Amino acid sequence: MAFDGVVTRAVVRELHKLVGGRISKIHQPHHTDIVMQVRTQGENAKLLLSANPTYPRIHTTTEEFTNPLEAPMFCMLLRKHCEGGTIESIQQVGMERIIHIDVRTRDELGDTVSRRIIMEIMGKHSNIILIEPESGTILDSALHVTMAISQHRQVMPGKSYVSPPSQDKQDPLTVTDQPFLSTIDWNSGRLDKQIVDAFTGISPLLAKEIVYRAGLVNRETLWKAFSGIMSDIQQHQYSPVIVEANDKANFHVVELTHLTDAASSTPFPSVQLCLQTFYEGKALRDTVKQRAHDLIRFVTGERNKNEKKIEKLEATLQDAKDADLFRLYGELITANMHQMKRGDKELVTVNWYDEAGGTITIPLDPLKTPSENLQTYYKRYNKAKNSMQVVGEQIEQAKTEILYLDGLLVQLAHATLKDAEEIREELVEQGYVRDRKKRGPRKKKDARPELEAYKSSDGTDILVGKNNKQNEYLTNKLAAPFETWLHTKDIPGSHVVIRARDFSEQTLAEAANLAAYFSRAQQGSQVPVDFTLIKNVKKPSGAKPGYVIYEQQRTLYVTPDATLIRQLKTNASQGA
Repeated sequence: MAFDGVVTRAVVRELHKLVGGRISKIHQPHHTDIVMQVRTQGENAKLLLSANPTYPRIHTTTEEFTNPLEAPMFCMLLRKHCEGGTIESIQQVGMERIIHIDVRTRDELGDTVSRRIIMEIMGKHSNIILIEPESGTILDSALHVTMAISQHRQVMPGKSYVSPPSQDKQDPLTVTDQPFLSTIDWNSGRLDKQIVDAFTGISPLLAKEIVYRAGLVNRETLWKAFSGIMSDIQQHQYSPVIVEANDKANFHVVELTHLTDAASSTPFPSVQLCLQTFYEGKALRDTVKQRAHDLIRFVTGERNKNEKKIEKLEATLQDAKDADLFRLYGELITANMHQMKRGDKELVTVNWYDEAGGTITIPLDPLKTPSENLQTYYKRYNKAKNSMQVVGEQIEQAKTEILYLDGLLVQLAHATLKDAEEIREELVEQGYVRDRKKRGPRKKKDARPELEAYKSSDGTDILVGKNNKQNEYLTNKLAAPFETWLHTKDIPGSHVVIRARDFSEQTLAEAANLAAYFSRAQQGSQVPVDFTLIKNVKKPSGAKPGYVIYEQQRTLYVTPDATLIRQLKTNASQGA
C-alpha cells in the first residue's frame, strides 16, 4: 500500500506540532474512525485516526464529519481516559506503520496517569488501540480481535498488548552500501520486489521509484538512487505529491518521477494536506455507499419503476392511436345494421373513406347483437380518444420523475455523509420515504445548507451545490442577480456559481470544469456546460426541488479534470 513506513515517518514528523496540545473533544463518526480535536499553540487541530480496512490512515484534517446521536462504547472510553489530557509524545515504532500517541491525563481520583493510543496501519488488519502503557493492558480498541479471528494475537479489553509480528527486515535509514548490495541477488530479477522484501517501511511504489532513478541499473547506480532517497528521508526532506496515471491516483512523500512523465502531478505543501486530499474522496465514497446503500437502492428502484411505467404507457398510447379506426368501424356498422345479425363473425362492406372505393372487413363478436357490437366499438373509440391526452401527460410526468431521480443518483455519487442526509430529508419532504428519525433535535427549516467552496487560479470564489437543497439555496437565495450560473447542458449535475461580476476566461473554464465534474458526465470528454446570469434562471411554480429553467445562455465544452478540481479545492482551503 502507498501508506508505507516512509510516509508514516513523514506524518509523525509533522504531527510533532501537536505535542503539548490538549485533547478537547473526541468523536467516533464511524466504527473504524476516531476524530480528536487538539488545542495547540493557540489553534484547534483535528486529528483523524482511521482503521478503515481499505483506507487506513492518520493525519490532521479540515473535513467535516457527521457523528452518531449516541457515541459508541470505544469513543466513550477514549473520552473517559484521554479527553482533557495532554499529548506528551507522538512516535513511530522503527520504520513500521505503527504510531504511539502518549497522553498524560488524570484518573477519577485526580492522580496523573498515562495512556497510550496505538494506531496500527496494516490494511484490513488496521486498528486503533488504547492501552495502559505501564502494564501493557489493553483498555479497549476500535476493532476486537478474538481467538476465533487470530490464534496468534488477540486484541481484547483486559489482554496484554502484543506488537504485530516483526518481519525481520533491515532498517533502510541505517544500512550502508555493502550490506545493502549484499541483499540484492542480481540473477533473481525484480529488483524492486527484492528491496521491498529486504527493507522495512518501503512500499512497492517507492521501490519502483528507486529502481527507476537508478537508470541503467548496476551496483553503483542502484545504491546511489537508494541512498539518495534515504538521505532525504533521514533529514526529513519530503516532497508530498499526488500523481494520476492510467486512471489511477498514487501518492507519496517522495517525488514519483517514474510516473510523472505520463501523468498529471500535484505537489502539496504538507503531508497532511496531501493525505487529506488523496483519501477524503475515496474513503468518503466508501463510507457514503455503506451508509446510503438503502437510499441509492431506493432511488434506483423508483427510477426503474418509472421506466417500466413509461413502457406500459407507450404501449397503451400505441393502442390509443387506433381510436379513428374504432370510430370508422362504428360508423360503418351503423350504416349496415339492417344487413347484420347475431352470429356474424365479420362485416365486409365498402369503405366510404377509401377514394379507390375498396372494401373493409370489420371483426364482430358472434355472441353479440349488431347493436352491441356497435356499442363496443364506440366505447373503445371514446376510451382510446380520452386516454391519448391522459397517457401523454403521465408519460411526461414519469420522464420528469426519472430526470429528478437521475439527479439524485448523481448527487449521491458525489455526496458527503451530510449531503446524503440532506438528500434523505428531501425524499421525506417529497413523500417518497418515511421520516425514520424518532428522536434528536429537528433541524430548523431555515437552516442554511453548507456549500462546497472552490477558488479559481486567479482567486475568484466559486460555489457548488452538491444536492437539491444546496442547489436551491445557492441559485434562488444566495447568489446575486449579476453572478454567473453554470450547469451541464441536458445532463443531471450540480449548480455552480461564480461569485463575481467580472472574471477571467480561465475562471469561467474552471467553473465549467466543476459543473462537468459534479455531473453524470464526470468520465466524459467535451461535456457541454451552459452558463448565464443568475437573473436569467428561474424555478417554475410547483417544480421538483433543484429544477430550474433558464435563458440567454451560452455553451462551452470542457473535459472534467480531477487534478484541477483538487487544486481549486486546495486554493480555497489555503485562502489563495
